[in-house]
Amino acid sequence: MSQLNSLQWMLSLHNCSFHDREFETALPFRRKPCLILGYQDQIRRLQGLRSLRANAESVDSVERRSVALKDRIDNDEEQNGYFHVKTLRRFPKEELVGKVVMVRFDSNSLLSNANSSMVERTTFTIKYLYHAGAKVVVASDWNRLSDSMQVLSTKTVADHLSLLLQLKVVPTNWVSDCTNSRIEVFAEADILLCENLAMFKEERGNCSEFAGMLSSGIDIFVNDCFSQSHKVLASTVGVPCYCYASVAGFHFEEKLGEVMDATMPNKQPYVAIIGGGNLFDKAAAVYHLTSKCDGVVFVGMMAFQIMHAIGLSVPLNFVESRALEDSLKITHLAYERGIPLLLPKDFYCVNDLLPQKVGIFPAHEIKHGWTPVDLGPISLNEISSFLSRSKKILWIGPVKFKESRVNAEGALKLAMMLEAFSQNGRDVTVVGSSACQAVMGISSSINCSLYENASVMWRFLKGMTLPGHAALDRAYPCEIDWHAIFGNPSQPLLVDIGSGNGLFLFKMAARHKDKNFLGLEINKKLVQRCLYSAGHYGLKNRHFIATNATSTFRSIVSSYPGELVLVSIQCPNPDFNKPEHRWRMLQRSLIEAIADLLKTGGKVFLQSDVEAVAVRMREQILMYGKGNLAILEDDFKVDSGGWLEENPFGSRSDWEQHVIDRGAPMYRLMILKIK
Repeated sequence: MSQLNSLQWMLSLHNCSFHDREFETALPFRRKPCLILGYQDQIRRLQGLRSLRANAESVDSVERRSVALKDRIDNDEEQNGYFHVKTLRRFPKEELVGKVVMVRFDSNSLLSNANSSMVERTTFTIKYLYHAGAKVVVASDWNRLSDSMQVLSTKTVADHLSLLLQLKVVPTNWVSDCTNSRIEVFAEADILLCENLAMFKEERGNCSEFAGMLSSGIDIFVNDCFSQSHKVLASTVGVPCYCYASVAGFHFEEKLGEVMDATMPNKQPYVAIIGGGNLFDKAAAVYHLTSKCDGVVFVGMMAFQIMHAIGLSVPLNFVESRALEDSLKITHLAYERGIPLLLPKDFYCVNDLLPQKVGIFPAHEIKHGWTPVDLGPISLNEISSFLSRSKKILWIGPVKFKESRVNAEGALKLAMMLEAFSQNGRDVTVVGSSACQAVMGISSSINCSLYENASVMWRFLKGMTLPGHAALDRAYPCEIDWHAIFGNPSQPLLVDIGSGNGLFLFKMAARHKDKNFLGLEINKKLVQRCLYSAGHYGLKNRHFIATNATSTFRSIVSSYPGELVLVSIQCPNPDFNKPEHRWRMLQRSLIEAIADLLKTGGKVFLQSDVEAVAVRMREQILMYGKGNLAILEDDFKVDSGGWLEENPFGSRSDWEQHVIDRGAPMYRLMILKIK
């Protein structure tokens, strides 16, 4: 049976409930059917799937356009990694005392007429920091308060925040008066407020100089504005480069969790309702939802792209010609997974010449001179029936077609459906300002989870990095079972940061079987090779972890049951083209963690073949070592520059050996923890 005939036969089953899978056993082919609900007689365009297969050039084109779509499915592990950032919840509270902390807050949440519960959640981070003994500076952008269209002054916003926080918030010229003396203003206030960041074009351009001025005097950065995490801003992406710790606030963490939960198929049947248009730019997100959901409902302009792809007659001015390949790809995925796609069956339409004249037309028989403006009654009834047995629903994007003066009620009726479902215990998430307004307009007690910024969700669903999230420090995601890793986890521990292919650690571990060796390396492939070698030879005193040690060193090593006696950092790779990222391996947070966790008498071994890098490492470790770290020279031969002439361990990394072989110098340093 050909694919086309199979689909024709399968479409006759469209009256079956989408979650009832009993009929699948009767299918005469291995693949599950895709139910294009609401249509039985017109599927000519699906022949395009077969013709594309026969045409190698077209297939290649589809595959190239589909790389992002496939990557989105293959990168679920990376999606789970969204939680693996440092959060204020896990940040040592004692480290906040006396520190100057900048909080990037969400002005939409704090400066609107939000309910008391929302205000409490969005102010919690600021209050927590203040009561922990930190000196708090808050910053955001804003345009108006409530229904006023006037741009607010910093003083007005400070007064409003003072009422919400029940603390004295004082406005400052934090950016324009960038001097060290500005910290003295804390004597007059509980909280300091920066100027309106919306007034600075450098904020939107992520100007490094502006970010430097904004972060001047700041020790710790806390991002509590998840709604802006999809943008590259100086206050969310630039500032973390200048702070020794950058973490997610409580509100940021909460919103991230909501987004993650809304897109997980942890309750089934799980249905996505997709509104809005511009399928070409959102194809990866729609493809992802099609790969995870048990059904997809189209309620906006994107419906016309899918209808066009399967051969239905739709007005060509509603069709994105460049989205055809993506539409075919999405439709084919639904067919392979056996999930239904629900498309509108009828529309309310207005006459182009007589805008007050309204009619109802079948979706594939819209007459010339008429424009669809809303979902028709049959479509709404079918959606209600379709959703009636779902357990989890995600609605993203507006029920919106062409602009019209007609009062469209499709969004309101859909909102009423979802509110009723949520009252019955269904898990309902609504994303986007239009969709959220529709839901909020029908009930004062909302059980749905509302998230107004659809841009963040679309970007997340597309598998793209959220810049504001990526700028935060990383945390190691799980607890480590040291007894399963090492034969004797009470032995002294030596950690090599940036362990590469593990040559240095393997040599050291072979010579010192009474010690344990841990390599921390960001390159996963290198770590996999090292773990394979260690496992193959049954070596129980060496282990490797794929991680960014700059962020995760403390959380990993602090759980080790034995003593940390040596940390080595060898030949970190400098980036001379980006000064703000140069030598990022050895940042203040890592040095302080080493100083805290290293036993008294323990050592830090630093070396590089780039003198400027070695000098910088020496300066940083003495600056941020809390007075506990000192250069050790007495036991070693040093040259005129104070560098060790030889590697004191007699074991070289592959890069060190390469440098020695070509006759180039190495710049080495041994640091001792004195107390």
